[in-house]
Amino acid sequence: MRKIILLGYMGCGKSTIAEKLSSLLQIPFVDLDRVIEIEANMTISQIFESFGEVYFRKLEHDVFVELLASSDKQIIGLGGGTPCYANNHELLKGEGITSIYLKASVATLFNRLAHNKSKRPIVANKSDEELQEFIAKHLFDRSYYYNQAEYKVIVDGKTIDETVADIISILT
Repeated sequence: MRKIILLGYMGCGKSTIAEKLSSLLQIPFVDLDRVIEIEANMTISQIFESFGEVYFRKLEHDVFVELLASSDKQIIGLGGGTPCYANNHELLKGEGITSIYLKASVATLFNRLAHNKSKRPIVANKSDEELQEFIAKHLFDRSYYYNQAEYKVIVDGKTIDETVADIISILT
């Protein structure tokens, strides 16, 4: 296996889990959104504002394909929407790829996102009721794509270490 791909909705713990996994397995963690920001020399928000979502999704796809083509062993954390556009969900099934959906309930995601709304521009101005509805709708819309992952790891009620242990048991 050359690539471990973590996917799931924002707030499911992709970056946190990937960082811990990276340190334990000694495999570099690459955050797709961060690579896009570096290549574009703009934040994701600036890309959306300046060029729109279609441009962003094309760039996201191109950078994802580049990362997958690299011969380096990597843990790749996807953006929450990445699997849902440009047939990216098909890329989760390639040779040398282990894709893992970090599955969280609406309640778990709500609890995590409600505390960090200011760090997430897409939900920053939503009331608690609006946020819960937003998460539920998005999860419903995206579940088909998320479920294309080879493995699913439930994160509800688990510590970071427990989730990482679940992933390591899949990998070994």
